[in-house]
Amino acid sequence: MAAARVLISGAGIAGTTLAYWLAAEGFAPVVVERAPALRPGGYKIDVRGAALAVVERMGVLDAIREARTDMQEAFIVDAKGRKAAAMDADTFGGRVHGDAEIHRGALARLIHGLTADTVEYRFGDSIASLEQDADGIDVVFESGRSERFDLVAGADGLHSKTRRAAFEGDHLVDLGYGVASCTVPNTLGLDRCEMTYVGAGRTALVYNTAGSDDATALFLWTASGLGDERRDREGQVKVLQDAYAGEGWEVPKLLEAAADAEDLYLDPLAQVRMDKWSQGRVVLLGDAAHAASAASGQGTSLALVGAYVLAGELGRDGGHERAFGAYEERMRPFAEANQALGPKNVKSMVMASEAQVRFGIGFLRLASRLPGKDRLMAPVVKAIHRAATAIDLPDYTVHDREK
Repeated sequence: MAAARVLISGAGIAGTTLAYWLAAEGFAPVVVERAPALRPGGYKIDVRGAALAVVERMGVLDAIREARTDMQEAFIVDAKGRKAAAMDADTFGGRVHGDAEIHRGALARLIHGLTADTVEYRFGDSIASLEQDADGIDVVFESGRSERFDLVAGADGLHSKTRRAAFEGDHLVDLGYGVASCTVPNTLGLDRCEMTYVGAGRTALVYNTAGSDDATALFLWTASGLGDERRDREGQVKVLQDAYAGEGWEVPKLLEAAADAEDLYLDPLAQVRMDKWSQGRVVLLGDAAHAASAASGQGTSLALVGAYVLAGELGRDGGHERAFGAYEERMRPFAEANQALGPKNVKSMVMASEAQVRFGIGFLRLASRLPGKDRLMAPVVKAIHRAATAIDLPDYTVHDREK
């Protein structure tokens, strides 16, 4: 497999990390991304557990810590804006043992910067079709260009075109919620803190991070079967406004800001579940293979670890079939452990009824006044850490070929 040409579809965290490690193993990766440039936006994300070892081996852990969000406090507010509960931001986010929180866009820039001058990136294009034989894969791009590669890796997210081109069936599992995020003006004057408002069947939060003059809004609401209406900007705005009509607190202002935001993202909260992540010379990683949903808080860590393991296995002797099998055998239990977090977490993030909202806020208001209030989050933090470390990670960087 030395010097094999590998087409990577997607220049997100999974794709750029795979490009880095494949280049380190002597492969010739080419990254194609349908966006015209590296995607700058996104929510704040956590690098946890096994993923910390990966970014440390890439030499960017210190840079990630320097670019951290530096969140200080988290508040739960009621419809009138009164603070019902407060806690330390790391506890609220389930961060322990050196976990690092950073904006997705900042992490993407850091990892892309490692290979920007050594790996070929093709922005503004994507895979149109694939046809493989015993010796390689012929790829036709949306631009009309045709080219042959040894392998294709789909790192193109929840709605992966690579997955649709190479695998039969619909592998999306709708969790019954919608999720949206965007940049908004920091009209609340937040300083490295976040405020969360919980209504019946819908939650909204807004936060500001270190070094940013703006804020970010996140919406999470009960919804199922979001269809074509989410595919264009006008439809996205209408879906969001309909979902939060009549809601209190700062929600109306956040909806107005979302309607004007350049980076509005809206999608179903969903997972990808597949029996197999490879088909011939095509392999999937990250959300394309096993999206755990934003509610898991583990998508980025899964992408980092998966890219590292896939490249490491391809660097060992035995060909791509052995490598794909070994990659999936090592990664699948890890991915499934983290997928299990999503459905559990979202039930505590979105309360189903007014009665649950009143009870939940009342409980948090009382608990926030008690000594040792941070211990209330201990079971959640423990579950996240357990899932984030649920993999035996080989040190491929020293070419340990015997494990």
